[in-house]
Amino acid sequence: MDLKGVLEVLEQLAPLSLAESWDNVGLLVEPSRPRPIKTILLTNDLTAAVMDEAVGMKCDLIVSYHPPLFRPFKRLLQKDWKQRLAVRAIENGIGIFSPHTSWDSVEGGVNDWLVGGMGRGKVSVLSQAVSSGAQKHRVEFSCMDDGEVNSLLEQLRHTEGSETFQCTRINSESGGQQVNLTCGSSALTGAVQILLSHPHASKSLNITQVQQPPLLGCGQGRLSVLEEPVSVSTAVQKMKTHLGLPHLRLALGDQQTLDSMVKTVAVCAGSGASVIQGVTADLYITGEMSHHEVLDAVSKGTSVILSEHSNSERGFLGVFRERLSARLDHTVSIVISQTDRDPLQVV
Repeated sequence: MDLKGVLEVLEQLAPLSLAESWDNVGLLVEPSRPRPIKTILLTNDLTAAVMDEAVGMKCDLIVSYHPPLFRPFKRLLQKDWKQRLAVRAIENGIGIFSPHTSWDSVEGGVNDWLVGGMGRGKVSVLSQAVSSGAQKHRVEFSCMDDGEVNSLLEQLRHTEGSETFQCTRINSESGGQQVNLTCGSSALTGAVQILLSHPHASKSLNITQVQQPPLLGCGQGRLSVLEEPVSVSTAVQKMKTHLGLPHLRLALGDQQTLDSMVKTVAVCAGSGASVIQGVTADLYITGEMSHHEVLDAVSKGTSVILSEHSNSERGFLGVFRERLSARLDHTVSIVISQTDRDPLQVV
């Protein structure tokens, strides 16, 4: 399969439109010489060790959960480790793709996998994703009769972006007509200019922004109301098993003990304080939080489990490998990096 075909499958599994606006997702390095994609390496972070691994196996595409290229470069030099990675990828004809927060947001993605470690429960999204379609506006105005409406609509049809117009007309009790016009952002200014120049339409003109529909099941963070509440101690053991870690960091909430029961759990993979902070839950689970963010949670009686940043995400690579392999009809070798690991360890 060629690179374009693989990218289409990656987009189907987790649309890049779900990524946060600040993120840098998608194809980050594109080889100049097209070649069949035979081997894909999955990693949480693209480090020098992982790049050595990719080059050694003659990898064609690296899918790195975290984007190794985030801030703009003005030059590519050997003194910066991320720039060195980009140069090595280019020299070896290896593509680099990053999904990052699109994997976090998508239904069945990283955050659903993370909260699943606590067992079955009623799961909801903490920060709801909405459709990424073009922004639309509803323009409402009144006219005296059909003649005025037809004249205005004819003028509006000649404005830029008029192909986005959707129009309904309602006869009013006074004999006039109420017009509801939906248009894209590109057509809004021209439409308003025409309507403001009309004596009747300008007096009744009302403009509202159409809210984008929510994408059910998608968004940042998850809250689970567990079917079977567990103790804090059991929750810790469950997450150790789920994440494959011998150690976790725990902060007990005010007046809580290891035997206190956990019914509600809020999770956000990575550095999740901005998403879970303020959520009412018995337990927060994320990769990292600052000292003061932990204190804030504890003061409310909420216990906190921290795994270190990438340890809260890495286990999803195995889940994604199976999904990607199935979508590619098992025609591509998909390998999970053996050198990728969180830079922090307990010593």
